[in-house]
Amino acid sequence: MKTAQVAVFFIFVEINFMFQVLAQINKLVLPSFTKQQLDMAKAKKWQLAIIAWRYYVTIRAIDKH
Repeated sequence: MKTAQVAVFFIFVEINFMFQVLAQINKLVLPSFTKQQLDMAKAKKWQLAIIAWRYYVTIRAIDKH
């Protein structure tokens, strides 16, 4: 691999690791609306924001590209 490719690879690994740690923190700190059986149609804006944030972090934590 060329130097630039190696640098990009390591940056990706560090970012992926950061999102994995952030996902674990979210799991511990943020409420689980699935366990509370939240109806998405009746969810408040702050609840939707938390759901969107958890989705964003989770998708990036499991991204393997």
